[in-house]
Amino acid sequence: MRLLSIGRILGSALVVIAYFIVIHVDLTTGVIAHFVADAISLPYFIATKHYDIVIMLTFLLIVSTSKLFVV
Repeated sequence: MRLLSIGRILGSALVVIAYFIVIHVDLTTGVIAHFVADAISLPYFIATKHYDIVIMLTFLLIVSTSKLFVV
């Protein structure tokens, strides 16, 4: 469980960093960072049975993926 918690913390920090990257640096890099952040955080929420967050993160992963194909 400790590894999952570390992943959740890193994922949360990367979401904030990704938002900054999207706004100030580059859209594609920011979308990739956001995708990675969501993917890192997802196992924690599955293990702790927070299925509402799992659904939201899955939706955000799909949106990120579609944005990568458009860019």
